[in-house]
This record gives sequence, C-alpha cells and structure tokens, in this order.
Amino acid sequence: MSISALTFNLRIRILFAVTLASSPKSLGDPHHQRPSLMTGADALMDALRRHDVDTIFGYPGGAILPIYDSVHKAQEQGWLKHFLVRHEQGGAHAADGYARATGKVGVCFGTSGPGATNLVTGIATAQMDSVPLVVVTGQVPRPAIGTDAFQETDIFGITLPIVKHSWVVRDPADIAKVVAQAFLIAGSGRPGPVLIDIPKDVGQELFEYLAVDPGSSFPPGFHLPRSPDLDSISAALDLIEQSECPLLYVGGGVISSGAHESINALAKRYQLPVTTTLMGKGAFDECDPLSIGMLGMHGTAYANFAVTECDLLIAIGARFDDRVTGKLDTFAPRAKVIHFEIDPAEVSKNRVADVAVLGDVREGLKELLKLGERRDFKPKTSAWLSRIDSWKNRYPLINPPKEGEIYPQEALLEVRDLAKGAYITTDVGQHQMWAAQYLLTGPRQWISSGGLGTMGYGMPAALGAQIAFPKEKVICIAGDASILMNIQELGTISQYQLNTKIIIINNQWQGMVRQWQESFYEERYSASNMHSGMPDFVALANSFGIDGVLINDRKELKTKLKDAFNKSTPVLIDIHVRRGENCYPMVPPGKSNAQMVGLPSSADLPKDVMIECSVCGSKVDNQFKYCSECGSLL
Repeated sequence: MSISALTFNLRIRILFAVTLASSPKSLGDPHHQRPSLMTGADALMDALRRHDVDTIFGYPGGAILPIYDSVHKAQEQGWLKHFLVRHEQGGAHAADGYARATGKVGVCFGTSGPGATNLVTGIATAQMDSVPLVVVTGQVPRPAIGTDAFQETDIFGITLPIVKHSWVVRDPADIAKVVAQAFLIAGSGRPGPVLIDIPKDVGQELFEYLAVDPGSSFPPGFHLPRSPDLDSISAALDLIEQSECPLLYVGGGVISSGAHESINALAKRYQLPVTTTLMGKGAFDECDPLSIGMLGMHGTAYANFAVTECDLLIAIGARFDDRVTGKLDTFAPRAKVIHFEIDPAEVSKNRVADVAVLGDVREGLKELLKLGERRDFKPKTSAWLSRIDSWKNRYPLINPPKEGEIYPQEALLEVRDLAKGAYITTDVGQHQMWAAQYLLTGPRQWISSGGLGTMGYGMPAALGAQIAFPKEKVICIAGDASILMNIQELGTISQYQLNTKIIIINNQWQGMVRQWQESFYEERYSASNMHSGMPDFVALANSFGIDGVLINDRKELKTKLKDAFNKSTPVLIDIHVRRGENCYPMVPPGKSNAQMVGLPSSADLPKDVMIECSVCGSKVDNQFKYCSECGSLL
C-alpha cells in the first residue's frame, strides 16, 4: 500500500473515531457489543459506565488530561457527575465516604507524580478499613516510563502494600478487562482498594474497543470466597447453646456484608449482649437493652468488663485489633472463641479460634439461625445480663455537669438529640472517641477512619456521603487540629452547595496527643498546643462562602445548633470546649481491658459490693473474676 493510501486510511479512521466519540450512543450503550474504534480514555469511561459508576471524585493534571477530556464528554451526555475536590487526598476520602455510606465501590481520579502520591493516604485508609475503591491515576507516556520524566512516580510500586490489586495498563485493548477485574476484586470477599495506572498515550491511542461485561473477567488465581462450612456452623451453635456468659463482638465485616439484621436476630434469639468495635458501630441498635456499646481503649467500662468476664466470645467480622484487645494475652482470658470471618488471614492471627466459620458473615449467620430454628433452646443468660446491667449502673459514661466551660461530651449529647438519624463522619482524636461513645447511629451511618487513624478524613468523607444522599443529614465531627489537615475541601462543599454540617470540637490542642502527654509523659506538652496560629474558623468558612457559627456559651449551644441544622446550606459550627478535658474510660497501653483509668474509685462504690484482691490487696467489685488493678484472675 502506498504512503498516500496509508495516510488516507488513517484519516478515515480518525474521522470515524471523532464521529463515534461525538455520538451520545458511543459511550456506555449497554447493548452495544460490536467492536468500536475509540480512544483508551473513552474506553475507560464506557467500562466505568457499564459498572454503574455515575459519581467520580478527582483532580485533573497533565498525564490524566486525555481521561478528563472523556470525563467532559460523559458529563455532557448526562450520565456522569464529576466532583472537583481541592486535593487528591480529599478525593480519595470522599470516594471512601461515598462507598461506606452506599455499600458501592467508590471511584476517584488523580494525575501522575504528586497527584498520585497525594492519593496514598486515602488508599491506605481504605485498605485498613476494608473499603472498596477503584483509584485511577494518570501516568507519563509509555516511552517515558523509567526515565525520571516530569511528574513520573512508580505509583504501582508505591502502593503495592496497601491495595488488593493493581495494574499498569500498557495496551488500551486491556482497559475493559482491567476495569471489570478491578470492580470484581474491590467489591468481593473482604473489600478494599485497587489501583489502575494509565499512561497518557494509552488514553490517547485509538483502537478497536470491545466491551467486557461486569463480573465476566477473572484475574489468574482469583476465586470468590467459599460458602461457610456447615459442620463449623453446627459446632459454633453448640458452643452458643452451652454458654452462660456469651458475648457478641461485632466488627466492620458485619457492616460490609450487610449482616446487621442477622446480628439482631441472633442476639434476640439467644439473648446475647452485643459490643461493637469502632468499625462495627451501627451494626446493632445501640438503644437496645442488649447493646453495651463500643469496647476497647475508649470503650464503655461495661463492655470491657463483659469481654474480660465472658466465657464465650463470638467474634463476627472483627480482627482482634490492638485498640480493641489491650494486652492481648488478657483479652477474654476465660473465653472460648468463635470467629466468623471472610478473610482466612485474620483467623487465629491474634487470637486462636476454637471454632472458625470462614466465608461471608451474612451467609454464615443465616445458616446458623436456620440450624438453630430446628433445635429446642431456652436462653440461659439472664444472670449474665443482670451482671452487665449492674455494671451499666455503676460505671456509666460521664454525664457532664452544666457548669463552667462547655464540655465536649455535652456538645455531642446535644448533637445526638437534635440530629437523630444523621450520617456521622469524624476526624481522628478525642472528638472521634467521644462521638463513638455518645452518638447513636444505624448501619452505614457511622463513617470514621479506624485502622489508619487518618486526621483530616472527616470532612471529605462527609462530602462523599452527602453526594451519595443529598437529602439526608450529614454531620462531620472534627477537631480543631485534624480539620486543618484537609480544610481546603470547604471549597468543594461550597462549590456544590452540599448541605453538610461541620462541627469543630475546639479545645485548641491536638487533644489525644495532649492526653497521652499528660498521662504518660509527665505533662511535657511537646508540639501539641494549637492555640498559636489557630484560625478564626467562622471567618475562614465565610471566606469560602459558607456560613460560620461560633458557640462558646452554654446558653447558646442548643439554639445555635438547632438553627444550623435547620438550614439547607452548609454550615461550619465552631464549639469552644474545656481545654483540659480527657476522654475516659481509657485502657492504658500494655494493660488489660479491665484495667481502665477514669472510672469511679472504689471509695465511690457501695462497700457491700467490694472485695479484696488476694494478690495486690486492692478493693475490687465482687462481681469480677479479674482484678482491675493488678490484672490477676480472682
């Protein structure tokens, strides 16, 4: 073929591609299965549409510009909403909040180099908390990879430890298959983030695109989780029926699998008290008499006493995290352990399970309940529940006095009363723990960074949840230090006029750092005082076009909060609280869960309920089989 014929043929192919790209049916027609000439970027957008993606969070840049050109086409066609964040980390957290609130896979975009590395904290946050994300990054053109080109980083290598899987797409013909595999891996089994890195020239290259149906492409070695073993379920049920002091220990896996109804049915049928982790919060009705709240470092006293005294621990979708267990060899020291878990790597990793039920926890619980219906059984936990009720009465959460400066707990109690049913996101620190203790939420309504403890998570996660549910109440509980980590996302909230309420529990400290320095570092407050340089948050919100409210008088607390919640526009509420307030109860590092600080002293308890520990001589509650002072078994 002559040079002129080749040139003519190329022009015809380009003209056909331009015509195809301008047609509303060219992208995302679910019935269009014939090969189509399009660019890699257009193929990416078509593949995303086929996976029901209609919301993307991102920030453009040089290497990802071909993809953003296709984003523009998709928005013009009306099937996609792209939300421009002010920082790529904010985009990852927003996609994470969207995913946690909806149960769908969140999607975010970032460009190469610093754009990609800015996503790393958000990816690690999602990995630690098992949140399904598809992260798409631009990359320098294929010939430039490995040359230290402008804005080149090996984001594939950087993120290997914090993703379920990742790809560098070197052939545009692989895009449809990669997207199908990415969504399958991110959302199946134990959910988590995946990364797709697309060089710029791959996004620009024309090729014959053939769509791949969702769920039809499997990477080598991939398999879906097996169904739970019925013999293991039967063995678990035997232990439950034999137990007199059982405890349900519920983690984030129950939220991920949508097993909250089964948890409720199990607890009610067998009269099991229920404690949740930070990630499991909302999986069980916290107003139910069987609920004993969160356990662990800042859990309720009665949850920590219950886990220390129980004879059977039924762990469901939980991973025995160190913030839950305290000193591991003293965690549930008298208990046998049943572990319902989808990830085999978590079984017996920290605590050996007597019975392990591997597989989707909702499926496993349904089978257990079905088997239980065929057996005669009468609950025998009444004495155990009475013991727990007595601990609830003796060791309640702090009821702050209405005097002096506003107490942080007091502010959160007002939020609880005024915003029932709201989606709650948090940053990380004391305010996060107080929110977990005092706010009541339902499934997927508690959105917080648990495993990584990411400061700056709350506000971008809130905008993601608000975009998912524009008519619902979404409230971010932040600290004055942590909110500054991603304060720029006020611009995103303002641009899209999201009806999100941001509450700053402002004590002008890095509160949790200050508490540890007070408790364990002889009050050497190194680099934790945020008073100097603290912005005027109300003026700052106003500069973004957002209403700001300052509350520093108890008399105004309820009224101003109520007024802010009644507005249909975003509001930032800066609540100044007691500077030196600590978050209690607290399990000190290296101690058992029963050895909490911040509880009533023995002198404050009735004398007839106290006995002397034979090892250390301390006075302890006579209902305990475990000394809360020295950790000895009684």
